[in-house]
This record gives sequence, C-alpha cells and structure tokens, in this order.
Amino acid sequence: MDAIGLIIFLLIGAAAGWIAGKLMRGGGFGVIGNIVVGVIGAFLGSWLLAKLGMPVIASREIGLLITATIGAVVLLFLVGLLKRA
Repeated sequence: MDAIGLIIFLLIGAAAGWIAGKLMRGGGFGVIGNIVVGVIGAFLGSWLLAKLGMPVIASREIGLLITATIGAVVLLFLVGLLKRA
C-alpha cells in the first residue's frame, strides 16, 4: 500500500467511524477515535460479510465505506452490550 492508499484508507475509516457513531450513539468519537472504530470496523465488516456468504464490497471506496460502516456499527453494538454486562 502506498502513501495515497494509506491516506484514503484512514479517511474512509474516519468517515465510517463517524457514521457509525452517529447511528449508534448520536455522536462521533473525535478524529482518532473515528479512525480506530472505522479501521477495526472495516476488518470486522469484511469478515462478517464473508461469513454470511455475502460478497465483500471492497472494490471501490464507497464499497469499503459501506463495509467499514457495517462493521463499525456491529463493533459499537457489541461494545455497548459489554458495557451493560
């Protein structure tokens, strides 16, 4: 991955984390928090979609954003469950 690819990946991670934060908590987590949630969400979303037999939508930036957002929402949901327990 070159420098431009890494920057795009981090920007998509930040956007996915921000979207997931808006959907799940009503707010974001700051730039670094959004990037972390989005990047972890990208890996989780890819794994989850593959396990469900759905095609992973990672061929374009918008597909990666959708996949990362799905994963980030699942991640925040699971973290919310762990906080309640």
